[in-house]
Amino acid sequence: MLLRILGGLILTGVVAVTAGAAWFFRPWSDYSPAEIQRLSDPERFPETFQTMDAIFPYRTIEATDPEPFEGASAPLNPVYVWGEEERTLDQYLDESRSLALVVLHDGEIVHEQYLRDANAGTRLTSWSVAKSFVATMIAMALEEGLIESLDQLAEEFAPQYAGSDLGQTSLRHLLMMSAGVDFNEDYSGPDSDIRPLFFNTFIMGRSVDDQLIRIARDRDPGTDLHYTSPNTHVLAAVLRGIYGENLATITQQQIWTPLHMATDAYWSQNVAGDRAEAIGYCCLNATARDYARLGQFYLQDGVWDGQRLLPEGWVEMATTPNAAFQVPNETIPLRGYGLHWWMPENFDQEYFAAGVYGQYIWVDERRGVVIARLAGDADWGARTGETLTVMRAIAEAVAPLAESGDE
Repeated sequence: MLLRILGGLILTGVVAVTAGAAWFFRPWSDYSPAEIQRLSDPERFPETFQTMDAIFPYRTIEATDPEPFEGASAPLNPVYVWGEEERTLDQYLDESRSLALVVLHDGEIVHEQYLRDANAGTRLTSWSVAKSFVATMIAMALEEGLIESLDQLAEEFAPQYAGSDLGQTSLRHLLMMSAGVDFNEDYSGPDSDIRPLFFNTFIMGRSVDDQLIRIARDRDPGTDLHYTSPNTHVLAAVLRGIYGENLATITQQQIWTPLHMATDAYWSQNVAGDRAEAIGYCCLNATARDYARLGQFYLQDGVWDGQRLLPEGWVEMATTPNAAFQVPNETIPLRGYGLHWWMPENFDQEYFAAGVYGQYIWVDERRGVVIARLAGDADWGARTGETLTVMRAIAEAVAPLAESGDE
Protein backbone atom coordinates (compact mmCIF):
# COMPACT_ATOMS: atom_id res chain seq x y z
CA MET A 1 0.00 0.00 0.00
CA LEU A 2 2.81 2.39 0.94
CA LEU A 3 4.57 1.72 -2.37
CA ARG A 4 1.32 2.36 -4.20
CA ILE A 5 0.90 5.71 -2.41
CA LEU A 6 4.50 6.69 -3.10
CA GLY A 7 4.10 5.68 -6.72
CA GLY A 8 0.99 7.82 -6.98
CA LEU A 9 2.77 10.80 -5.43
CA ILE A 10 5.72 10.41 -7.80
CA LEU A 11 3.38 10.14 -10.79
CA THR A 12 1.50 13.23 -9.62
CA GLY A 13 4.79 15.08 -9.26
CA VAL A 14 5.93 14.06 -12.71
CA VAL A 15 2.63 15.17 -14.22
CA ALA A 16 2.84 18.49 -12.36
CA VAL A 17 6.41 19.12 -13.46
CA THR A 18 5.58 18.16 -17.04
CA ALA A 19 2.52 20.41 -17.04
CA GLY A 20 4.53 23.24 -15.53
CA ALA A 21 7.26 22.85 -18.12
CA ALA A 22 4.70 22.74 -20.91
CA TRP A 23 3.10 25.94 -19.61
CA PHE A 24 6.48 27.64 -19.23
CA PHE A 25 7.78 26.78 -22.69
CA ARG A 26 4.39 26.68 -24.52
CA PRO A 27 5.57 25.09 -27.78
CA TRP A 28 2.08 25.60 -29.22
CA SER A 29 2.14 29.38 -28.64
CA ASP A 30 3.81 32.32 -30.38
CA TYR A 31 4.76 33.74 -26.97
CA SER A 32 6.14 31.80 -24.02
CA PRO A 33 7.37 32.75 -20.53
CA ALA A 34 10.61 30.93 -21.33
CA GLU A 35 11.35 33.26 -24.23
CA ILE A 36 10.32 36.28 -22.18
CA GLN A 37 12.65 35.22 -19.37
CA ARG A 38 15.56 35.19 -21.80
CA LEU A 39 14.99 38.91 -22.22
CA SER A 40 16.87 39.36 -18.94
CA ASP A 41 20.13 38.04 -20.45
CA PRO A 42 22.35 41.13 -21.02
CA GLU A 43 24.32 39.35 -23.72
CA ARG A 44 21.14 39.15 -25.78
CA PHE A 45 20.04 42.76 -25.31
CA PRO A 46 21.22 44.03 -28.73
CA GLU A 47 19.41 41.17 -30.46
CA THR A 48 16.35 41.17 -28.23
CA PHE A 49 15.70 44.90 -28.47
CA GLN A 50 15.36 44.55 -32.26
CA THR A 51 12.88 41.66 -32.12
CA MET A 52 10.42 42.37 -29.33
CA ASP A 53 7.57 41.36 -31.62
CA ALA A 54 8.90 37.78 -31.48
CA ILE A 55 8.84 37.81 -27.68
CA PHE A 56 5.79 39.80 -26.57
CA PRO A 57 2.26 40.11 -27.90
CA TYR A 58 1.78 43.47 -29.60
CA ARG A 59 -0.56 45.76 -31.50
CA THR A 60 0.52 47.56 -34.68
CA ILE A 61 0.66 51.34 -35.07
CA GLU A 62 0.26 52.03 -38.78
CA ALA A 63 2.15 54.74 -40.66
CA THR A 64 -0.89 55.90 -42.61
CA ASP A 65 0.62 59.03 -44.21
CA PRO A 66 4.41 58.57 -44.26
CA GLU A 67 6.88 61.27 -45.23
CA PRO A 68 10.59 60.44 -45.15
CA PHE A 69 13.14 62.92 -43.84
CA GLU A 70 15.18 64.88 -46.35
CA GLY A 71 18.95 65.12 -46.13
CA ALA A 72 21.81 62.66 -46.38
CA SER A 73 24.20 61.09 -43.93
CA ALA A 74 27.70 62.56 -43.71
CA PRO A 75 30.66 61.23 -41.70
CA LEU A 76 30.62 62.20 -38.02
CA ASN A 77 33.09 61.09 -35.37
CA PRO A 78 33.69 63.94 -32.90
CA VAL A 79 36.33 63.74 -30.21
CA TYR A 80 35.31 64.44 -26.61
CA VAL A 81 37.03 64.28 -23.24
CA TRP A 82 35.86 61.85 -20.59
CA GLY A 83 37.85 61.01 -17.46
CA GLU A 84 40.81 63.05 -18.72
CA GLU A 85 40.93 60.83 -21.81
CA GLU A 86 40.22 61.84 -25.38
CA ARG A 87 37.67 59.50 -26.89
CA THR A 88 35.71 59.30 -30.14
CA LEU A 89 32.06 58.81 -30.94
CA ASP A 90 32.87 55.52 -32.68
CA GLN A 91 34.54 54.21 -29.51
CA TYR A 92 31.51 55.16 -27.46
CA LEU A 93 29.01 53.57 -29.84
CA ASP A 94 30.95 50.32 -29.87
CA GLU A 95 31.52 50.07 -26.12
CA SER A 96 27.93 51.06 -25.28
CA ARG A 97 26.50 48.40 -27.60
CA SER A 98 24.63 50.97 -29.62
CA LEU A 99 22.18 49.89 -32.29
CA ALA A 100 21.26 53.12 -34.07
CA LEU A 101 22.19 56.79 -34.23
CA VAL A 102 20.22 59.37 -36.21
CA VAL A 103 21.16 63.05 -36.12
CA LEU A 104 18.95 65.83 -37.50
CA HIS A 105 19.88 69.45 -38.07
CA ASP A 106 17.18 71.92 -39.04
CA GLY A 107 14.84 69.00 -39.64
CA GLU A 108 17.07 67.09 -42.07
CA ILE A 109 19.21 64.00 -41.59
CA VAL A 110 22.90 64.90 -41.38
CA HIS A 111 24.20 61.63 -39.95
CA GLU A 112 22.83 58.11 -39.62
CA GLN A 113 24.44 54.82 -38.70
CA TYR A 114 23.34 51.38 -37.58
CA LEU A 115 25.22 48.69 -35.71
CA ARG A 116 24.79 45.05 -34.66
CA ASP A 117 22.53 44.05 -37.56
CA ALA A 118 20.07 46.93 -37.10
CA ASN A 119 19.07 49.05 -40.10
CA ALA A 120 16.85 52.00 -40.97
CA GLY A 121 13.76 49.78 -40.96
CA THR A 122 14.44 48.02 -37.65
CA ARG A 123 11.83 48.72 -34.99
CA LEU A 124 13.85 49.23 -31.81
CA THR A 125 12.34 49.12 -28.36
CA SER A 126 11.90 52.36 -26.47
CA TRP A 127 11.79 51.30 -22.86
CA SER A 128 10.99 54.50 -20.95
CA VAL A 129 11.34 56.79 -23.96
CA ALA A 130 7.70 55.74 -24.43
CA LYS A 131 6.86 57.82 -21.36
CA SER A 132 7.55 61.00 -23.33
CA PHE A 133 5.15 59.81 -26.06
CA VAL A 134 2.41 59.24 -23.47
CA ALA A 135 2.97 62.69 -21.97
CA THR A 136 2.82 64.20 -25.45
CA MET A 137 -0.60 62.64 -26.03
CA ILE A 138 -1.82 63.99 -22.67
CA ALA A 139 -0.77 67.44 -23.90
CA MET A 140 -2.62 66.87 -27.17
CA ALA A 141 -5.79 65.99 -25.26
CA LEU A 142 -5.32 69.22 -23.29
CA GLU A 143 -4.99 71.20 -26.52
CA GLU A 144 -8.16 69.52 -27.86
CA GLY A 145 -10.11 70.53 -24.75
CA LEU A 146 -10.66 66.91 -23.69
CA ILE A 147 -8.71 67.69 -20.52
CA GLU A 148 -9.59 71.01 -18.88
CA SER A 149 -6.70 71.20 -16.45
CA LEU A 150 -3.65 69.21 -15.42
CA ASP A 151 -4.94 69.56 -11.87
CA GLN A 152 -7.79 67.17 -12.60
CA LEU A 153 -7.49 63.77 -10.94
CA ALA A 154 -6.67 60.67 -12.97
CA GLU A 155 -9.76 58.83 -11.73
CA GLU A 156 -11.98 61.34 -13.54
CA PHE A 157 -10.83 59.79 -16.82
CA ALA A 158 -9.78 56.29 -15.74
CA PRO A 159 -12.59 54.93 -13.53
CA GLN A 160 -10.74 51.65 -12.92
CA TYR A 161 -8.50 53.70 -10.60
CA ALA A 162 -11.37 55.30 -8.67
CA GLY A 163 -10.63 55.42 -4.95
CA SER A 164 -7.01 54.32 -5.36
CA ASP A 165 -4.10 56.54 -4.36
CA LEU A 166 -2.86 56.74 -7.94
CA GLY A 167 -6.36 57.51 -9.17
CA GLN A 168 -6.62 60.35 -6.67
CA THR A 169 -3.44 61.93 -8.00
CA SER A 170 -3.55 64.92 -10.35
CA LEU A 171 -2.34 64.62 -13.92
CA ARG A 172 0.24 67.28 -13.09
CA HIS A 173 1.79 65.29 -10.26
CA LEU A 174 1.80 62.11 -12.36
CA LEU A 175 3.61 63.98 -15.13
CA MET A 176 6.09 65.42 -12.60
CA MET A 177 6.84 61.94 -11.22
CA SER A 178 5.64 63.25 -7.90
CA ALA A 179 2.65 61.08 -6.99
CA GLY A 180 4.06 60.25 -3.55
CA VAL A 181 3.54 56.50 -3.96
CA ASP A 182 5.59 53.72 -2.40
CA PHE A 183 7.23 52.01 -5.38
CA ASN A 184 10.85 50.93 -5.93
CA GLU A 185 11.97 51.35 -9.56
CA ASP A 186 15.45 49.85 -9.02
CA TYR A 187 15.83 47.14 -11.69
CA SER A 188 18.63 45.36 -9.83
CA GLY A 189 17.76 45.84 -6.15
CA PRO A 190 16.42 43.01 -3.94
CA ASP A 191 13.40 45.13 -2.96
CA SER A 192 12.55 46.11 -6.53
CA ASP A 193 8.88 46.59 -7.34
CA ILE A 194 9.41 47.01 -11.08
CA ARG A 195 10.72 43.47 -11.54
CA PRO A 196 7.61 41.80 -10.02
CA LEU A 197 5.48 44.16 -12.10
CA PHE A 198 7.18 42.94 -15.29
CA PHE A 199 6.93 39.30 -14.16
CA ASN A 200 3.22 39.48 -13.34
CA THR A 201 2.48 41.40 -16.53
CA PHE A 202 4.47 39.47 -19.12
CA ILE A 203 4.89 36.03 -17.54
CA MET A 204 1.54 35.75 -15.78
CA GLY A 205 -0.40 37.94 -18.22
CA ARG A 206 -1.99 40.05 -15.50
CA SER A 207 -3.51 43.46 -16.12
CA VAL A 208 -1.20 46.31 -15.16
CA ASP A 209 -4.21 48.37 -14.05
CA ASP A 210 -5.25 45.64 -11.62
CA GLN A 211 -1.77 45.59 -10.11
CA LEU A 212 -1.37 49.35 -9.76
CA ILE A 213 -4.63 50.12 -7.97
CA ARG A 214 -3.10 48.48 -4.89
CA ILE A 215 -0.10 50.82 -4.70
CA ALA A 216 -0.29 53.08 -1.65
CA ARG A 217 0.87 56.63 -1.10
CA ASP A 218 3.47 57.12 1.62
CA ARG A 219 3.96 60.91 1.35
CA ASP A 220 2.14 63.92 -0.03
CA PRO A 221 2.09 64.31 -3.81
CA GLY A 222 3.98 67.24 -5.26
CA THR A 223 6.71 67.17 -2.61
CA ASP A 224 9.56 65.23 -4.23
CA LEU A 225 10.80 63.62 -7.44
CA HIS A 226 10.24 59.88 -7.21
CA TYR A 227 10.56 58.35 -10.67
CA THR A 228 8.15 55.41 -10.96
CA SER A 229 6.66 53.73 -14.02
CA PRO A 230 3.14 53.37 -12.55
CA ASN A 231 2.69 57.15 -12.93
CA THR A 232 2.94 56.83 -16.70
CA HIS A 233 0.76 53.76 -16.98
CA VAL A 234 -2.01 55.64 -15.17
CA LEU A 235 -1.60 58.48 -17.67
CA ALA A 236 -1.94 55.90 -20.46
CA ALA A 237 -5.14 54.69 -18.78
CA VAL A 238 -6.34 58.31 -18.80
CA LEU A 239 -5.78 58.38 -22.57
CA ARG A 240 -7.67 55.11 -22.99
CA GLY A 241 -10.55 56.58 -21.01
CA ILE A 242 -10.61 59.82 -22.99
CA TYR A 243 -10.45 58.30 -26.46
CA GLY A 244 -12.13 54.95 -25.82
CA GLU A 245 -9.43 53.10 -27.73
CA ASN A 246 -6.36 50.98 -27.02
CA LEU A 247 -3.05 52.77 -26.62
CA ALA A 248 -1.64 51.72 -30.00
CA THR A 249 -4.68 53.08 -31.85
CA ILE A 250 -4.49 56.34 -29.90
CA THR A 251 -0.78 56.67 -30.72
CA GLN A 252 -1.52 56.12 -34.40
CA GLN A 253 -4.30 58.71 -34.34
CA GLN A 254 -2.51 61.37 -32.28
CA ILE A 255 1.16 61.01 -33.29
CA TRP A 256 1.88 58.59 -36.13
CA THR A 257 -0.58 60.05 -38.63
CA PRO A 258 -0.33 63.83 -38.02
CA LEU A 259 3.49 63.71 -37.72
CA HIS A 260 3.77 61.57 -40.88
CA MET A 261 5.83 58.89 -39.17
CA ALA A 262 7.54 56.91 -41.90
CA THR A 263 7.28 53.30 -40.68
CA ASP A 264 4.76 51.12 -38.88
CA ALA A 265 5.52 50.73 -35.18
CA TYR A 266 4.02 48.52 -32.49
CA TRP A 267 3.26 48.60 -28.78
CA SER A 268 3.97 45.53 -26.66
CA GLN A 269 1.06 44.13 -24.62
CA ASN A 270 0.63 41.84 -21.63
CA VAL A 271 -1.30 39.19 -23.60
CA ALA A 272 -2.70 38.62 -27.06
CA GLY A 273 -6.39 38.96 -27.82
CA ASP A 274 -9.29 41.16 -26.78
CA ARG A 275 -8.27 41.59 -23.14
CA ALA A 276 -4.80 42.84 -24.07
CA GLU A 277 -3.42 45.90 -22.31
CA ALA A 278 -0.50 47.86 -23.77
CA ILE A 279 2.31 48.61 -21.34
CA GLY A 280 1.99 52.36 -21.02
CA TYR A 281 5.25 53.02 -19.22
CA CYS A 282 7.47 51.40 -21.84
CA CYS A 283 7.61 49.08 -24.81
CA LEU A 284 6.88 51.19 -27.85
CA ASN A 285 8.88 49.84 -30.80
CA ALA A 286 9.77 52.17 -33.68
CA THR A 287 12.57 53.10 -36.05
CA ALA A 288 15.32 55.47 -34.98
CA ARG A 289 14.13 57.97 -37.59
CA ASP A 290 10.63 58.02 -36.14
CA TYR A 291 11.97 58.48 -32.61
CA ALA A 292 13.94 61.45 -33.95
CA ARG A 293 10.74 62.86 -35.44
CA LEU A 294 9.22 63.23 -31.97
CA GLY A 295 12.28 65.25 -30.97
CA GLN A 296 11.87 67.42 -34.07
CA PHE A 297 8.22 67.95 -33.14
CA TYR A 298 9.33 69.35 -29.78
CA LEU A 299 12.04 71.44 -31.43
CA GLN A 300 9.24 72.99 -33.51
CA ASP A 301 7.31 73.80 -30.31
CA GLY A 302 4.58 71.26 -30.96
CA VAL A 303 3.70 72.58 -34.42
CA TRP A 304 3.65 70.30 -37.48
CA ASP A 305 2.57 71.19 -41.02
CA GLY A 306 1.72 74.64 -39.69
CA GLN A 307 -0.79 73.24 -37.20
CA ARG A 308 -0.37 73.59 -33.45
CA LEU A 309 -0.88 70.17 -31.85
CA LEU A 310 0.51 70.92 -28.38
CA PRO A 311 -0.68 73.76 -26.14
CA GLU A 312 1.34 76.94 -26.47
CA GLY A 313 3.95 76.91 -23.72
CA TRP A 314 3.78 73.13 -23.24
CA VAL A 315 7.24 72.37 -24.61
CA GLU A 316 8.94 74.85 -22.28
CA MET A 317 6.91 73.61 -19.30
CA ALA A 318 7.56 69.94 -20.07
CA THR A 319 11.28 70.34 -20.66
CA THR A 320 12.25 72.47 -17.66
CA PRO A 321 11.83 71.81 -13.91
CA ASN A 322 8.39 72.64 -12.54
CA ALA A 323 9.54 72.61 -8.90
CA ALA A 324 12.79 73.07 -6.98
CA PHE A 325 13.04 69.34 -6.31
CA GLN A 326 13.16 68.65 -10.06
CA VAL A 327 16.34 70.67 -10.60
CA PRO A 328 19.46 68.49 -11.08
CA ASN A 329 20.69 67.63 -7.58
CA GLU A 330 22.49 65.00 -5.53
CA THR A 331 19.38 62.79 -5.30
CA ILE A 332 19.30 62.28 -9.07
CA PRO A 333 22.73 63.48 -10.21
CA LEU A 334 23.60 64.72 -13.69
CA ARG A 335 20.02 65.42 -14.73
CA GLY A 336 16.75 67.04 -13.73
CA TYR A 337 13.12 66.47 -14.66
CA GLY A 338 10.13 68.31 -16.07
CA LEU A 339 6.91 66.68 -17.30
CA HIS A 340 8.15 63.29 -18.52
CA TRP A 341 11.25 64.85 -20.08
CA TRP A 342 14.76 65.07 -18.61
CA MET A 343 17.32 67.84 -18.84
CA PRO A 344 21.09 67.62 -18.25
CA GLU A 345 23.05 69.52 -15.62
CA ASN A 346 23.64 73.14 -16.65
CA PHE A 347 21.01 72.75 -19.35
CA ASP A 348 20.51 75.55 -21.83
CA GLN A 349 17.53 74.70 -24.04
CA GLU A 350 18.64 71.06 -23.97
CA TYR A 351 16.41 68.16 -22.92
CA PHE A 352 15.95 64.48 -23.58
CA ALA A 353 13.72 61.44 -23.36
CA ALA A 354 15.48 58.43 -21.84
CA GLY A 355 14.95 54.71 -21.46
CA VAL A 356 16.76 51.99 -19.56
CA TYR A 357 19.71 50.32 -21.31
CA GLY A 358 20.61 53.42 -23.30
CA GLN A 359 17.63 54.75 -25.28
CA TYR A 360 17.67 58.52 -25.92
CA ILE A 361 15.98 61.30 -27.86
CA TRP A 362 18.10 64.42 -27.35
CA VAL A 363 17.02 67.94 -28.36
CA ASP A 364 19.29 71.00 -28.49
CA GLU A 365 17.07 73.95 -29.38
CA ARG A 366 19.90 76.48 -29.67
CA ARG A 367 21.59 74.45 -32.38
CA GLY A 368 18.48 73.01 -34.02
CA VAL A 369 19.81 69.49 -33.42
CA VAL A 370 17.91 66.30 -32.62
CA ILE A 371 19.63 63.00 -31.82
CA ALA A 372 18.00 59.58 -31.55
CA ARG A 373 20.22 56.86 -30.14
CA LEU A 374 19.11 53.29 -29.36
CA ALA A 375 21.20 50.64 -27.61
CA GLY A 376 21.34 47.41 -25.64
CA ASP A 377 23.73 48.66 -22.97
CA ALA A 378 23.68 46.75 -19.68
CA ASP A 379 26.04 49.39 -18.21
CA TRP A 380 23.86 52.32 -19.25
CA GLY A 381 23.48 53.68 -15.71
CA ALA A 382 27.19 53.96 -14.99
CA ARG A 383 27.61 55.46 -18.47
CA THR A 384 25.04 58.25 -18.02
CA GLY A 385 27.56 61.05 -17.54
CA GLU A 386 29.55 60.02 -20.58
CA THR A 387 26.40 59.67 -22.66
CA LEU A 388 25.31 63.23 -21.88
CA THR A 389 28.82 64.42 -22.79
CA VAL A 390 28.62 62.53 -26.09
CA MET A 391 25.23 64.05 -26.94
CA ARG A 392 26.62 67.53 -26.43
CA ALA A 393 29.72 66.68 -28.48
CA ILE A 394 27.55 65.50 -31.38
CA ALA A 395 25.40 68.63 -31.29
CA GLU A 396 28.48 70.88 -31.13
CA ALA A 397 30.11 69.05 -34.06
CA VAL A 398 26.98 69.32 -36.20
CA ALA A 399 26.14 72.96 -35.40
CA PRO A 400 28.85 74.96 -33.60
CA LEU A 401 27.24 78.06 -32.14
CA ALA A 402 30.07 80.30 -33.32
CA GLU A 403 29.25 79.39 -36.94
CA SER A 404 25.60 80.28 -36.50
CA GLY A 405 26.44 83.60 -34.84
CA ASP A 406 24.73 82.57 -31.60
CA GLU A 407 27.20 83.40 -28.86
